[in-house]
Amino acid sequence: MVGVLMVLFSATLLPPIAVAWWYDGMSVVMPFAETLAATLGLGLLCWLPVCRFKVDLRNRDGFVVVVAFWVLLSLLGAIPFVLAEHPHMRLVDAVFETASGLTTTGATILSDLDALPKAILYYRAQLNLLGGMGVVVLAVALLPMLGVGGMQLYKAETPGPMKDEKLTPRITETAKNLWVIYFGLNVACALSFWVAGMSPFDAVCHSFSTLALGGFSTHDASIGYFHSLPIELVSGVFTLIAAVNFALYFMAWRRRSLWLVFQDAEFQFFLVVIGGIVALTCAYLYFSDTFPLVDSLVHGFFQSLSIVTSNGHTSAGYSADWPFFVPLLLLLGSFFGGCVGSTCGGIKAVRFLLLYKQSVREIRLLIRPTAQIAVKLGNRPIQDRVMQAVWGFYYLYIFCYCALSLALVATGLDLVTAFGSAAAGLNNMGVGLGDTASNFSPLSDTATVLMTMAMVVGRLEVFPVLLLFHSDFWKG
Repeated sequence: MVGVLMVLFSATLLPPIAVAWWYDGMSVVMPFAETLAATLGLGLLCWLPVCRFKVDLRNRDGFVVVVAFWVLLSLLGAIPFVLAEHPHMRLVDAVFETASGLTTTGATILSDLDALPKAILYYRAQLNLLGGMGVVVLAVALLPMLGVGGMQLYKAETPGPMKDEKLTPRITETAKNLWVIYFGLNVACALSFWVAGMSPFDAVCHSFSTLALGGFSTHDASIGYFHSLPIELVSGVFTLIAAVNFALYFMAWRRRSLWLVFQDAEFQFFLVVIGGIVALTCAYLYFSDTFPLVDSLVHGFFQSLSIVTSNGHTSAGYSADWPFFVPLLLLLGSFFGGCVGSTCGGIKAVRFLLLYKQSVREIRLLIRPTAQIAVKLGNRPIQDRVMQAVWGFYYLYIFCYCALSLALVATGLDLVTAFGSAAAGLNNMGVGLGDTASNFSPLSDTATVLMTMAMVVGRLEVFPVLLLFHSDFWKG
């Protein structure tokens, strides 16, 4: 299974090879060609000896395959960065950069992006694209040979507390529909960036990172490089679109009504929270005399959406030049994230909504201990099993954040940098505080490895990774 997935990933190296041939020359083509050969060869070596056997995956097998594939992909995807003459990266840094792209974190160790080969810049954006909807979900869409195992892979890969829900009877069709919507929105985003003033190359790369909420840019100054309010507005709008459950888009398209999106309880809650954060940010930027009114509205709208939804694009010297209240507010907001079924990181809006409703339920039970009060999402009661999973996830997520923060402090980072970097990694948001506000190159090798692990744990939502370290998982 892992071999088949690696063969599939090797095919994604063809577009960077084409970009390198068109823009950069053969010296840049070779690292990608060699990576393609190595990945394809290793994939075939894993697959060919056992391709005649048909074995259905159990739930636990799906988790093993997904975690193994993400780890292998981070290692194999790092090869072009190691082999390239510019940039020529050490393995630990290259793996960090690759994992950051695939997990749609957007944290980078690279600097002087404007001088890098176009193929490298495109490759980073493509890593965001693939990680956005999930490479494994793509595999489920394209490889019906996965059979029953497709559901196990899909459940292990997709975020959210209610993973058993499907848009269509066949999981393969579900994944295909999600990817069709995802690519369609990418095309619309690229065209919008182009109309707003970007070059075609920048428009494509930024559309990949925007819809994936990945944050990789082709310039050191990110979106701020363009000094364009229309581009910031386009980025903000499509960031908002990407933070919505893609299943809602499918249902709205099938029933020819966008009203379904606005009727969703999680989406309504998300709009209330994100609207409050945007309003508070814009007001603080204006009343602190950081920007005039129009600039405060545009920068506040774009930057709030970008950070809270884990996009990570930045503008206007966000961390260094703005009042510290705003970066701290948005960093805390990144734990909220967006909707389940979107490309965002963080804890997700539906979990916060369920926890809020459960808290209200407990208050009401204190007043009327014998009352029968159900936690509902919309008009649908939520099973106790789902609530238990939400509470367990919330505890493990906060525990992982605290443990990671302490570990980063132990490597020598100051508190602001450690806590900001931990949030950037675990929330897949990519913008830190302090020394890592603009770039993660100040991190030591130990801190870099810790951040790489945190990005994968955050992307897979904790449970699939931690399951592998539980003794019961390997019994029977």
